[in-house]
Order: sequence, then C-alpha cells, then structure tokens
Amino acid sequence: MEIILLKDVEHLGLAKSLVTVKAGFARNFLIPEGLAIVANKSNKNSLMQEINQQKEKAAKVLEEAKIFASKLADTTLKIPAKAGTSGKIFGSVSSVQISKVILETLGVEVNRKDIKLPEEVKMLGTYTANVFLHKELNASVKFEVFDDKVEA
Repeated sequence: MEIILLKDVEHLGLAKSLVTVKAGFARNFLIPEGLAIVANKSNKNSLMQEINQQKEKAAKVLEEAKIFASKLADTTLKIPAKAGTSGKIFGSVSSVQISKVILETLGVEVNRKDIKLPEEVKMLGTYTANVFLHKELNASVKFEVFDDKVEA
C-alpha cells in the first residue's frame, strides 16, 4: 500500500515522502496515529504542489542569501574597542559584537552562532570572519578593530 508520510518515521522515511508499506501497518498504525495518509491521486497532487512550493521558497531564500553575501564582501565593518598604548584591546572582539555591527550597518540580523572567527581578536587591526548564511553558502566579512578614543 502506498502512503504519504506526514511526519518522520524511524526506519521508514522522512516527512513528505511516498513509501510503500504493508496494508495492515498503514491501516492499523500509521494512519490512525496521524503519521501518514493514503497516497491517492489527489493526495499525490497536493504533495507535488507542496514540494514545488518549498523548492521555490528555498531558491528564493538562497538568492537573498547570495545578495547579502555580496554586500558583506563589499563592506568592511568598523568595531570600536578600548585599547592600551601598545594596541592590545581590553577583552576581545566576539561574534556578538560582529553580529550587532552587521545589524547596525546592513540592517540584517545574523545569528552570532553563524559567525566564526579564525582566531581570537585581541589586537587592533583588520580581520576576516566567516559567516554561514545558508546551508549551501558561506561568506567572508572583513572587520576593522579600532581604538574608540582615537576615532572619537
């Protein structure tokens, strides 16, 4: 019997997939538990429409992420920090600060967990961080750490 899974079922398949199971398993367990529906013609058509909509939506999200990645590549973020005379800053620059500056500069919120610093930033200077925008797309962003007393 062909069914369409509504939820992920271990050892059987993922949600929105078409699988073949024994009729008794489908009628006695999967359908009453709300884990699946019968794969008749109308349910198959609605499944295909839903899958196509999800693909279009995912493509649109990826395109927006690519546009944002190009903006990030063209921008050098300025991060103020308190520093001593030798150029060593008090504390360090974290992904939280970078996320906040991206929001202020470009108006897009990036989760701090999606920003990876290649090294600890404890000195004034220019650095590069990796930003994970989408499961298929990473971007690099340059940021400059400057002494807030000098620029102010």
